[in-house]
Amino acid sequence: MTTLSGHTDAITASRVMGTNVYNTEGKQIGTIEDIMLEKMSNGIMFAVIGFGGFVGIGEKYHAVPWSMLDYDRSMGGYVVPLTREQLEAAPAYDINELTRDDGHMARDASFAYYKVKPYWQ
Repeated sequence: MTTLSGHTDAITASRVMGTNVYNTEGKQIGTIEDIMLEKMSNGIMFAVIGFGGFVGIGEKYHAVPWSMLDYDRSMGGYVVPLTREQLEAAPAYDINELTRDDGHMARDASFAYYKVKPYWQ
């Protein structure tokens, strides 16, 4: 699945995890904590973006469709077309809830909230 600007180059998940996420104004709004994979179709379900809290305590996790993230080399991170307020209003989970129901609950809520066309339909 390509990103907004068409980036399709391969990258290891370990390089993505921990990368800062910025909004289009250049403000850091979170960090990529993990990537949820759909093992039966070999696709990326969503990126797990964490923000708030301190050293993982009180942090909220958001499932964001991978196609919404666009890597910006000059920033050294991913840019999403979201404000912090939009992310704060998005469905939030603790880390264990993201895999409940094989991740479908978080995936479906995420794609509906961000109005992204589901890749699985």
